[in-house]
Amino acid sequence: MNKNQRTDRNAEMVEAKYRIQGMDCAEEVDVLRKELGPLSGVLDLRFDILSATMTVVYDPARITPSNLIEAVARTGMRAEEWRERAPREDTGAHWRRWGRTVTTAISGVFVLLSFITHAWTAGWYVAIGGHEAPMPWLSRILYIGAVISGAWFILPKAWHALRRVRPDMNLLMTIAVAGAIGIGEYLEAATVAFLFALSLALEAWSVGRARRAIAALLEITPPTARVVDADGREQDVAVDTVVVGSKLLVRPGERIPLDGRVLSGESHVNQAPITGESVPVEKAPGNEVFAGSINGDGALEIESTKPAGDTTVAHIIRMVEQAQQERAPMEQWVDRFARYYTPAVLALAALVMLMPPLVFGGAWSDWFYQALVLLVIACPCALVISTPVSIVAALTAAARAGVLIKGGLHLEQAARIRVVALDKTGTLTEGRPQVQSIVPLAGHGEREVIETAAAIEARSEHPLGQAIVRHAKSLGIPPAPAQRFQALKGKGATAILNDRPAWVGSHRLLEERGQETPEMHDQLEQLSAAGTSVVVVGKDDHICGFVAVGDRIRPESTGTIKAMKAAGIERIVMLTGDNEPTGRRIGMETGVDEVRAELLPDGKVAAVEELVKRYGAVAMIGDGVNDAPALARANLGIAMGAIGSDAAIETADIALMSDDLSRLPWMLHHARRTLRIILQNIIASLVVKGVFVLLATRGYATLWAAIAADTGMSLVVVFNSLRLLKDRRPRHDTALKLPSKRITGR
Repeated sequence: MNKNQRTDRNAEMVEAKYRIQGMDCAEEVDVLRKELGPLSGVLDLRFDILSATMTVVYDPARITPSNLIEAVARTGMRAEEWRERAPREDTGAHWRRWGRTVTTAISGVFVLLSFITHAWTAGWYVAIGGHEAPMPWLSRILYIGAVISGAWFILPKAWHALRRVRPDMNLLMTIAVAGAIGIGEYLEAATVAFLFALSLALEAWSVGRARRAIAALLEITPPTARVVDADGREQDVAVDTVVVGSKLLVRPGERIPLDGRVLSGESHVNQAPITGESVPVEKAPGNEVFAGSINGDGALEIESTKPAGDTTVAHIIRMVEQAQQERAPMEQWVDRFARYYTPAVLALAALVMLMPPLVFGGAWSDWFYQALVLLVIACPCALVISTPVSIVAALTAAARAGVLIKGGLHLEQAARIRVVALDKTGTLTEGRPQVQSIVPLAGHGEREVIETAAAIEARSEHPLGQAIVRHAKSLGIPPAPAQRFQALKGKGATAILNDRPAWVGSHRLLEERGQETPEMHDQLEQLSAAGTSVVVVGKDDHICGFVAVGDRIRPESTGTIKAMKAAGIERIVMLTGDNEPTGRRIGMETGVDEVRAELLPDGKVAAVEELVKRYGAVAMIGDGVNDAPALARANLGIAMGAIGSDAAIETADIALMSDDLSRLPWMLHHARRTLRIILQNIIASLVVKGVFVLLATRGYATLWAAIAADTGMSLVVVFNSLRLLKDRRPRHDTALKLPSKRITGR
């Protein structure tokens, strides 16, 4: 039995995993469930769109793997045995990955060439359908080529829907194209096929990017670990082979390979990739460390406490996969409508053709003509185009504004968001420590305190020290020369300045030196309670002052929070892995409604899940790897693109590529405007069709008028959708003018 199959001997069940070629959205999942679910012997089905896999629990006595593969093939998709490490891609794999893009591009080129050829030979007025005239054979061939290439991946699914009598969007589009060809509207048929293929290609590309993001998460942890054996010998081994309880050596500047507990050594560890903390955390014997975090300036000996498959990073990967799997996209309204619209129209056309002659003695030729008119006007070309054209135009406008939206579903979801959860570090704040305040003591001035601190910290690699040096340079203070610099692991540093001993360090170092007074203690506690890390600056016989260092709020954060509230966002919640005082300070200054601090990745996911249950439509905004699971779990994930981690950007539904938080209110306005235009297109298409259906059933419609109305409605839909291209730049005032009425989410 294959290693990817597990057997439960008591229940005599087998669990098998397959990779599904062509499964890119919830629609394909629904098709597979309906095809495989009723099969005898299939006990459970689980799907993961992100990794394009299907897990089947089945009874081997009643069904075989070949039966499962054949059932998948009947849907127009293909199943193959899932492997941990896929073999090198062959030609077929390249076609499966790029085929949709290639056929869509060919379809677009053919549409353009055929239209130009038609216009060149017959005139522009004739080419757009303004006059009936024979179409040149070359234009007709090119239009047919555009239809075939555009529908290459759609026809098998449409055929499956027809055979199973389950109309879906693929069947609706196919009927529309076939109807347009049947009445000679080749331009319309080719355009519909191309636009529909383009929307599906964009969706498949977005899902593919998210799949590759999971692999990028694995790069956070090093592939090998330095293991120290009982004799003290060091050996680099693969992390997958390290057993729990092994002693690991992590040198300064290296990434920690596995979750563990510090045995010896002291250092500051940057845990931002895992917990989102803005300031490195001091680690000493007994403290826990996470795989993927970055060691500071001290060597650490660590005892591994978890295997590679159970580390915090591994849990993050699994949470991203599960969240993506559980969050099913909202089914398009047009697709649901097609289930009833198409058969209803076909039945109505049959009645129009048969009932008047049979019941009332009408002329067969007249009512056959009216039935044909009904079928022509019922051809849902404008209805099908209404959504993809609007979405493409809106996505293009958003991209010009520096907002990357990864599909129409996410754009529509953004229009319904009423609650926003956001990360602190790198989202509301700039993501790196900055000097917040200087407290001089013993007659020293602020300049003298920062000058002394910068002279010592100039030789330090500690992030707090670097922040002090940057601040001194901004004040035009060059670091003075220091002699006999010595780092005190986990505490601070000492040096000789102007022939006098000087030092910088933590509150703990001040206590150890015995130079702290009750007044100093109270001041330090107040600074720490304000959410800053305090660096004490002293000399051999007295304390010069304190330097408070913390993360700085982005200049646009407060205004953006106000604009989002004015745009109708009902509640804004800040989620952070930083400490409670820092979280409260940032929350108070920015104006968020609620602060939840000291959260690990699973804590952020739990918080988002709670908000989703309470409010229904929640957006999560973040920038780090630790935010990726929460981004995936939210109804809408938004990543800060310029500085955000690859995993966060790829997992998110929307990325702010220019790293400008103020674009969020504009994006909300843009999404709602897009939804309004889509609704305008759908309503206008249905109203026009309804009028002609009424005329056809009364015997007053003409075929020419039906063709003109259908083509004209398609043009109206296109031009109305292209209005979205005008929103090229974010405007802060647009968000403030949005109506405050509630838009229901689900």
